[in-house]
Amino acid sequence: MTDEDKSSAEDRLIARHFKPIATHPGALGLSDDAAFIKPPPGCDLVLKTDAIIGGVHFFPDDAAHTVASKALRVNLSDLAAKGAKPLGFLLSLALPKETGDDWLADFANGLRGDAVLFGCPLFGGDTDRTPGPAMISIAMFGSVPEGTMARRAGAKPGDLVFVSGTIGDGALGLLVRRGDATWQLDTAQRQHLVSRYLLPQPRNALAEAVRTHASASMDVSDGLVGDLMKLCRVSQVSADIEAARVPHSDAAKAVIAADPAMRETALTGGDDFEILCTVPPAKAAGFRAAAKAANVPVTEIGVIKAGEGARFHDAEGKVLTFKRTSFSHF
Repeated sequence: MTDEDKSSAEDRLIARHFKPIATHPGALGLSDDAAFIKPPPGCDLVLKTDAIIGGVHFFPDDAAHTVASKALRVNLSDLAAKGAKPLGFLLSLALPKETGDDWLADFANGLRGDAVLFGCPLFGGDTDRTPGPAMISIAMFGSVPEGTMARRAGAKPGDLVFVSGTIGDGALGLLVRRGDATWQLDTAQRQHLVSRYLLPQPRNALAEAVRTHASASMDVSDGLVGDLMKLCRVSQVSADIEAARVPHSDAAKAVIAADPAMRETALTGGDDFEILCTVPPAKAAGFRAAAKAANVPVTEIGVIKAGEGARFHDAEGKVLTFKRTSFSHF
């Protein structure tokens, strides 16, 4: 095949599957080597990139549309935690040669649906072949009013610690999806856990409340314990957390009741894609009200103190210890 033939094949692939997602004028219909975007007046751009890899972040036989949605949503989750409104994204695909057009069509449909749902059109990217597993890399950009991006640093002693949604479903869902779960769960409970692993629910509806109320914020991707330790480290503070107050879904509660050792997995396993933030006491009522208006549940789980580290206490006040505090790729 000549270089011209290869280029034409790639151009046809892009035109067929991805051009319909590039709805912003600055994407130039994916006909150029670059795109452009003008930030809204008085706003900063917020940039984020993350990749997912077959066999690491998703199973090779996962439906292509869920793979696309997961790739987009893990990046949207980071924007939400920064208080940012999504503007668009760039996509890089590295696919094995056996990847067929049906897979690409399903992948593009998943991407298109979420691009519309979250208001973030495609601006461009790249497609390549790889001898290894599939890799999907997304570079996401959003906006916040100048100087208002919520950062990890900023938590102060006395601030209250909040998390959105429920914690532990993704990590437990992975065990179910992998066939490692031995707990007696009903069909609805199993489906809930697996769906939370396959399809994160980024809390972008909470972004404005985070931006206007939180002193520090990040998303929970590698495990609540480890991610809170990261936030405390850069803020140069410590945290005291009541483990019993950490919100779990009914399915996760059933798992922990059947196997108490799974509490550690729920707290440290990751794949939650919820928001972890600290809020000054004077702003706590306003934050709760804004979260309720956004229809996103939030739970106060502890308090920031002077010192170092993040301590999780059981109901008797005993500090919990963990074999590992978070998921790590290394």
